[in-house]
Amino acid sequence: MGRLLSSLFVLVLLGVAVYLLWPLVKNAQRYAALLNAPAPTAQSLPNPLPGAALVDTWGGARSGGRRHEGIDIFAKRNTPIRATTRGIVLNVGPNNLGGKTVTVLGPGGWRHYYAHLERYPNLKRGDWIQAGAVVGYVGDSGNAKGTPTHLHYGIYTSSGATNPYPLLRRR
Repeated sequence: MGRLLSSLFVLVLLGVAVYLLWPLVKNAQRYAALLNAPAPTAQSLPNPLPGAALVDTWGGARSGGRRHEGIDIFAKRNTPIRATTRGIVLNVGPNNLGGKTVTVLGPGGWRHYYAHLERYPNLKRGDWIQAGAVVGYVGDSGNAKGTPTHLHYGIYTSSGATNPYPLLRRR
């Protein structure tokens, strides 16, 4: 009888461990799948602000001798911003230049950066999102304060920033 109770106890402990660790295992699987998925190609990503005009502002001069590492897409304040890919939310929070920002790890291990947000949806680090999910709302936070409201959309690879304009579908 004692041996049966010991075996049952061990099985219960294993069950609890699997239950508690399953979210970590699931995220590890998703993370691996994203890293192994093909990176976006020319005109394969949807516009994060459907219907908004796209202009290639990549590389434009910025303060302090910097170059613009993304494109600006202008829209009315509080326009919903849509994720261009599925992925894992890496960051939801402010920084000096981008103000309110969201970063999503997408296919190929590329990081999709959404900046100058007015506000955030109910997102937190580690959330899994699908393409088209709302990742924020257009604003002018950070160093864009007082400028026309817009989304700064950037993509970062292991080699650094890459121009998102050629990757976005233009209709």
